[in-house]
Amino acid sequence: MYPILSAEKLTDNIFSFKVKAERVASSCLPGQFVIVRSHSDAERIPLTICDYSREDGTITLVFQIIGAGTLRLAKLTTGDSMHDVVGPLGCASDLCSLPIDELKAKNIVFVAGGVGTAPVFPQVKWLKENSIDCDVIIGAKTKDLIILEEDMKCYAKNVYITTDDGSKGRKGLVTKTLEDLVNNEGKKYDHCVAIGPMIMMKFACLTTKALSIPTVVSLNPIMVDGTGMCGACRVSVGGKIKFACVDGPEFDGHLVDFDEAMKRQNIYKTEEGRAYLKEKEGDTHHGGCGFCGGEE
Repeated sequence: MYPILSAEKLTDNIFSFKVKAERVASSCLPGQFVIVRSHSDAERIPLTICDYSREDGTITLVFQIIGAGTLRLAKLTTGDSMHDVVGPLGCASDLCSLPIDELKAKNIVFVAGGVGTAPVFPQVKWLKENSIDCDVIIGAKTKDLIILEEDMKCYAKNVYITTDDGSKGRKGLVTKTLEDLVNNEGKKYDHCVAIGPMIMMKFACLTTKALSIPTVVSLNPIMVDGTGMCGACRVSVGGKIKFACVDGPEFDGHLVDFDEAMKRQNIYKTEEGRAYLKEKEGDTHHGGCGFCGGEE
């Protein structure tokens, strides 16, 4: 069992849990995720690690209610325990593998949409801990859905807030703010990390491609087992088959086939759809088998 040391409601349907998970906290890095179960009979839910403390043996998880499993998870509170926390899973952020001197020479911008702000936070914090500045654009439909703004300001050089309805910060989409910063405000970026809803990442990548900014995205397709064997998180990247849970979740955003990923995600939600994909994709339907590149 994994005790919940604190449970916080960030918005009407977004929650933050600080969980005692010493083994995960001892080895996780920004960009990685865990798969949790709230109860012994609950579904397995993949959640990005938003923060961690090796000293305290804790990890922070931020999640949004999108179905029965996350609704059940949200009913837990301080003092309760999660049944399972499995991880860390996936590959760490590419930033963690680059030489610090090389990172210091880069102008880095993060584009965070909605609950995608949570997986952006540990990367921004890690950069600051290594004396590297970055800018962050946080976007949401309305001011009530903005999360982690004050936390982000502790570590980012600049934080730009944008809302679709103009209720806070700049009015418009995150892509408009990025275009304005580069085209009208003299900003120059040579590395972008975009995390948020699939459709947001697609248009963020179209924008950064036009601006000639290399871009990394963190994909969030349906995941079931976290080992690549179920076939749920299969994506096409540069014409090659990859699996987000073992090859990612980060990929070169300019190579991701977002249209295929979004279409496949909808198909996978039904039993009939899963059977169709299994038949259509054949030997490449599953990962962890030599087809996905997860062993490389």
